[in-house]
Amino acid sequence: MLCQLLVLRIFAPSEKALMNLSEKLTNAVKDAVQELFSASLETVEVQPTRKDFEGDLTVVVFPILRVAKGNPAVIGEQIGTYVKENLDEISDFNVVKGFLNLVIADAYYLNFFDGIRDQMNFGHEPEAGKAVMVEYSSPNTNKPLHLGHIRNNLLGYSVAEILKASGKKVYKTQIINDRGIHICKSMLAWQKFGEGETPESTGLKGDKLVGNYYVKFDKAYKEEQSYLVAQGKTKEEAEKEAPLILEAQDMLRKWEAGDEEVVALWEKMNGWVYEGFEETYKNLGVDFDSYYYESNTYLLGKDNIEEGLKKGVFYKKGDGSVWCDLTEDGLDEKLVLRSDGTAVYMTQDIGTAIQRVKDHPDVGGMIYTVGNEQDYHFKVLFLILKKLGYDWAEHLFHLSYGMVDLPSGKMKSREGTVVDADDLVEEMATTAGNIAQELGKLDGYSEAEKQELYKIIGLGALKYYILKVDPKKRILFNPEESVDFQGNTGPFIQYTYARIQSILRKAAETGVAEDYAYEALQPKEKELIKQLALYPETVQLAAENHSPALIANYTYDLVKEFNSFYQQVSILGADTDAEKSFRVALSKKVGEVIEAAFGLLGIQVPERM
Repeated sequence: MLCQLLVLRIFAPSEKALMNLSEKLTNAVKDAVQELFSASLETVEVQPTRKDFEGDLTVVVFPILRVAKGNPAVIGEQIGTYVKENLDEISDFNVVKGFLNLVIADAYYLNFFDGIRDQMNFGHEPEAGKAVMVEYSSPNTNKPLHLGHIRNNLLGYSVAEILKASGKKVYKTQIINDRGIHICKSMLAWQKFGEGETPESTGLKGDKLVGNYYVKFDKAYKEEQSYLVAQGKTKEEAEKEAPLILEAQDMLRKWEAGDEEVVALWEKMNGWVYEGFEETYKNLGVDFDSYYYESNTYLLGKDNIEEGLKKGVFYKKGDGSVWCDLTEDGLDEKLVLRSDGTAVYMTQDIGTAIQRVKDHPDVGGMIYTVGNEQDYHFKVLFLILKKLGYDWAEHLFHLSYGMVDLPSGKMKSREGTVVDADDLVEEMATTAGNIAQELGKLDGYSEAEKQELYKIIGLGALKYYILKVDPKKRILFNPEESVDFQGNTGPFIQYTYARIQSILRKAAETGVAEDYAYEALQPKEKELIKQLALYPETVQLAAENHSPALIANYTYDLVKEFNSFYQQVSILGADTDAEKSFRVALSKKVGEVIEAAFGLLGIQVPERM
């Protein structure tokens, strides 16, 4: 994909001042064919020059042979000569068989670099128009956040930040699943076994305390089932008739009826969980602009179903249930209202989407960050909203992602085998500390500085490892592999950033001038500027594809290019002051882009490592 960008919109020193080079080149080739062969050429095929040939952009000559007959190598030479004479941006060319390789002039790269060197965020201006709402996290209040939630939060937050960087106005939101039988299970278990425990009395985060009682409920519930089976009940009968599940169902009915005692317990325990969630979000470095609660939204949508019945979007069956027939759209019939008039999840999702646009009238689209097990649900939801006639429904997107596995296997919340998000973040910092100490990289750091750095490295390793993978793919997360100071990892990129900051400090100490008169680029300097030039369009492409992986892997490519430059070209030991100043400025810009790109991934970069 980045190669396509290189061709389509590469190296715009200033798009307001200069025509896009690809467009100018295309026009020059067309003019050459017209003048040299008296023929009209509709399209020109341009691609990046292969690494093993000299050049930056390559014109494929073979398609031109349809209108200009002759030897492709000779035709390539003729067109190359014309383009070099008529485009100042082209300094040289060569022809390899049917490929015309063009060398872009150093002045072009230098003009581009001069245009961006003092811009902290070169790229797209904010767009006018509709905003985008990004939903992510959306946890249940019966347990703490776990590894799966981490991927969800990191994806949603990063996509929101990328959209903002691409020029969009963004609202970050979540819907908290704070009602239902699973919530009542934790509440009932606390009533029965809690003996008044609180987060304060136990020293546990509220979400962890409540999650413990969800596990205790499941354990006691299974014991009751085993007893009933031993008394002659079937497994199915035991599941339905166990006293605990009957009590939990009764508690849910009381909550829905507004029973004061049940509602008070619900508010207290949910309050504990919300405080715990906020601490986890802070540790992860994610935030939200608004919150929706299922306890407030579960009745939404019923009025919309009535409107849909009048429009013929829905139909009612003989038992009074309401359905949407989507068979002509390749889907099935979908229940949207039960025969007793109660809502299903689809009902409230329809109502919640409509309510969000009422709350934020400038929203023109929404992104739902939800695991791929809900792919079908969102196909149905989006289609129904379109049928109801909402124009913003054309701009709904399900940011579907695969599961995250650990080498130890699958996680199960009710059995207490989930990898707690807080514990994993802490483990990552510990792992980073162990590896850093083994490498002996922290001489001269205070203990407080070390602990802060371990957290930055560990969390950066976790985020990068998850975000560098296409969202749709399932991940096997290996904590130790992620905290590697070599290869395509967060710490490797953070270390390169810290190396650049060290260069800049030494440059300041030795009085390296900021101004320079530089005319001839070294090949490694040119390659580094070419990589910098891709950043704005990489952001745009990542926004269009809702893919932080494009940003992550672009950053890795930039870092690899910088390290190659660092190894082969002397920066502070350059032969001339102009070379030294230019290379320091180039290094500084690379550091700024690394910091900006990692910021879109929610990753911090340390000044020293």
